[in-house]
Parts: sequence; C-alpha cells; structure tokens
Amino acid sequence: MEVQTTRFGRVEFAAEDVFCFPEGLPGLAACRDWVILSEGNDAAVAWLQSVQRPEIGLAVVCPRRFVPGYRLRVARRELVPLELDTPKGALLLAVVTKTARALALNLRAPVVINLDRRLGRQVTARGSLPMQHELDNTPALKKTA
Repeated sequence: MEVQTTRFGRVEFAAEDVFCFPEGLPGLAACRDWVILSEGNDAAVAWLQSVQRPEIGLAVVCPRRFVPGYRLRVARRELVPLELDTPKGALLLAVVTKTARALALNLRAPVVINLDRRLGRQVTARGSLPMQHELDNTPALKKTA
C-alpha cells in the first residue's frame, strides 16, 4: 500500500502497519485509517499520518518522555472500543500542537492505540491535568513541525 503525503512524499507501508480508528478523531471523523511514521532525524517525534487524507499528519510523542509523572486516568467505557486485554498492550501518544509561545502537548486528550488489535482512539483524561503542557526549548524535541 502507499499514500502520497504532503509532508513526506510517497510513503509505502504494509496493510498490517495500518491502525483503525473506528470513530475517527475529533474533527477528522472520516479519517479512520492511520499509520505511524517515524521522524528520521528526531527519535522523540513520530507522525500519525492519515491514509484517507494525505495532507493530514499529526505530530505525536510519548507524553512520559516530557512529563515523567504523567498518568492517564480515563473512564473504562472510553477504553472498551479498543478491546485491550491489559493496559500494557496500549501505546499512549500525545498530540503536539503549536501555541503562540511554544510547542505544547495535549495531555487531556491523548491517543491510545491497542498494538495487538491495531485499534486506536482519542480519549478524554479525567482529573485536573492541564489541557496543554508547553515545551521549553527542550533538546529532545526539535521544532521542525
């Protein structure tokens, strides 16, 4: 399979590399199939690339890399569609956004992916987490996006 992306050009991938988001993502309901692309020169950043809409790619990172104490608390009903056997079978990603001052992580609405079943969904965290966590010129994340 392949997709002609606007950011990376032509990207080839196998069918088993695709993650299905049955409900899409908020604001991107029609985008149900995604692949994760690594940023060749920046191990901290990956891209969640839409297969249906090649112009859409979301920069994502592991939130614990930048917020070591980050713990996701979410209602069980939000995880049911992912068919997770254990939480350890999940990949947790925070979407990177750009604010007026800096790059920031969306900690309140992370993406959770069941690696075994290839299912994903964006969930809403419970508790008093800040919506965004700004990154201060951290060397672990280059500002290329």
